[in-house]
Amino acid sequence: MTQTLSGKPPPQTDHAEQAHDLAAENRALRARMAYLLEQAERNHAIMTRHQAFDLDIVGASNFPELVGTIFRVLPVISELDSVTLTLVDEDADIRTVMRKLDVVFADFPDLIFVETLDDLGFDLGRRSAYAPTPRPVLGMYDKLRHAPSFPNAPAGLQSVAMVPLLRNKRIIGSLNLGSCDPTRFTPSLGTDFIEHMASIIAICLENVISNEMLKYIGLTDSLTGVYNRRYIDRRLLEEIARARRQKYPISFMYIDIDHFKRVNDTVGHGGGDEVLREVAARIKNELRTSDALARFGGEEFVVLLIDANLESAAFVAERIRASVAGGMIVLSPSLQLSVTVSIGVACLEVGEAEGEAEAIARDLIERADDLLYEAKEGGRNRVASRGEVD
Repeated sequence: MTQTLSGKPPPQTDHAEQAHDLAAENRALRARMAYLLEQAERNHAIMTRHQAFDLDIVGASNFPELVGTIFRVLPVISELDSVTLTLVDEDADIRTVMRKLDVVFADFPDLIFVETLDDLGFDLGRRSAYAPTPRPVLGMYDKLRHAPSFPNAPAGLQSVAMVPLLRNKRIIGSLNLGSCDPTRFTPSLGTDFIEHMASIIAICLENVISNEMLKYIGLTDSLTGVYNRRYIDRRLLEEIARARRQKYPISFMYIDIDHFKRVNDTVGHGGGDEVLREVAARIKNELRTSDALARFGGEEFVVLLIDANLESAAFVAERIRASVAGGMIVLSPSLQLSVTVSIGVACLEVGEAEGEAEAIARDLIERADDLLYEAKEGGRNRVASRGEVD
């Protein structure tokens, strides 16, 4: 037996303590490895979900589909309690076009529009869209300061991240993320992942908005700003199908400016264009937001009235006629012009929408056109309306 210098055997507890320490260290290493594996699996699952999310938003074909996917999917895959989106829309161009394309903003309460870059809440230096790239803002939720970005904040919201949406160093808005976990978004947290996610969203938003703008241009009369024939042909088919399902009447007006050739001969085509714009504006002022006004070509306009029987449509047509005839159109301080319109009104009553939608649409337009001719023959500056043409 080994002895110490004193002649006594060494204490046996040293070996036991070392073995105990090694076992504890081994357990800690195994626990750490298990934790790292769990985190790796969790991160892989998060990455997989986000890759699927990226594919979903890249494949979105229109604005409502894109925004709806962001609000529906992102809170789930990122385990967030609030996701909002703020877009800079200085002249309300985005909102105007989307409304023209029948986007219902009430369906997206977490979609926010602001007029200026200052409203986003970032440090923008020179207050320019091309100022030095702002960084994401992370920290504790402050109800007063963050209310504009989280108008419907859930109870218990604790930490937030406001991430700029950038396209070619231009700020188009911000992606706003909120959590009830106070440690989820802290100023010391790395932001590479959420910045990457925001960049994908920004690309998709810009592409979809640009496509919607082009779609709007393709469905709009460039002179008057109202819809064109292509739009009304498509919309009429949709409304016939909807009227069939929901059992309500729709009416159709055919409107023609009386003696428009005489207008062009008198004031020139530039003056004629001004007359067309003013007549379109006066017609539009008499309509509901659910109705659709289009220029059919030349001096002809049409109106599609939703859930309107013949009596109510004829009443609106008479208001339009009176509005156009009731005031002079001012072309210059020294030149004013009096203009009138003739209107034919036809109605598709409940139960009459059975059959091929294209044929029903053609018949409705033809009936309104025949009634317009009747109004012209009757002396112009009048409304002719009947459910059916005799």
